[in-house]
Amino acid sequence: MERFIIFALVGLAAQLVDGSLGMGYGLTSTTLLLTAGIAPAVASASVHMAEVVTTAASGISHRQFGNVDKAMLRKLIVPGAIGAFAGATFLSSLTGEYVRLYVSGFLLCLGLFILGRFLLLKDARSQAPKAPTNRFFIPLGLIGGFFDASGGGGWGPIATPALLSQKGMEPRKVIGTVAASEFAIAVSATIGFMISLGPDKINWLWAGAIMLGGIIAAPFAAWIVKSLPTRVLAVIVSGMLIMTNLNAILAYTAISGSAKSAIFIALLVIWIPLTIFMIQKERNISKREKQTLLAAEETSY
Repeated sequence: MERFIIFALVGLAAQLVDGSLGMGYGLTSTTLLLTAGIAPAVASASVHMAEVVTTAASGISHRQFGNVDKAMLRKLIVPGAIGAFAGATFLSSLTGEYVRLYVSGFLLCLGLFILGRFLLLKDARSQAPKAPTNRFFIPLGLIGGFFDASGGGGWGPIATPALLSQKGMEPRKVIGTVAASEFAIAVSATIGFMISLGPDKINWLWAGAIMLGGIIAAPFAAWIVKSLPTRVLAVIVSGMLIMTNLNAILAYTAISGSAKSAIFIALLVIWIPLTIFMIQKERNISKREKQTLLAAEETSY
């Protein structure tokens, strides 16, 4: 019972991260199961079984808060589902552990790019949106779905930053749409694992605990996305990407623990004040907008 409660809390925390930032549920949950000694394929299968329910809850919550772009959703789910099925079949025979090294390097670069875009370029809200074509969505879905299933998580970390890097994309819409589309990826990956491994390989108790925590957290995560300002959310997403994937890359090196700690302390010293600065900047923008609106109303009278 104690382990069930612990896994439920992990599922809750993972869903809060995933639902509010568009990434992290699979990676967080799978890491826990791997630490407990579960084989990679079994860990990924158990997590994806839980995600069938949690992603449905997350998608419904994001839709109710207006965070889902239906056109983008339709373009993501088909290639994503195909990639997830292929990834599940692949992981049934391989660990997929070293694949994450290359993915982490790619995501680290995307995190830096997103941070630079929102800090140095014009406000995303003032940029004319340019809808990506199928040439963008098809390979994105295939790659994201494949790495999600074969690495125990990755749909959010791949799809979210890739979409945020497109001109004029609204972070809350991207995060909500990616979260909603993950239902199709979870279903497809689960089917792949069922066929390749068999249902007896899934740890149903652990999957149920993680699932319960995720369901409880889903509406709160969607509310966070609805409430946070665009630029603040972008800085948080990019910071999480940079630190999470840098940590994954450093795990493959011989660098000492003290050196790793120093690196992440330095990153936090930069990231936390930067986030606070962006929050203050958004508050100032909001105040100016309210003052402009009040001035316009007084003029109309």
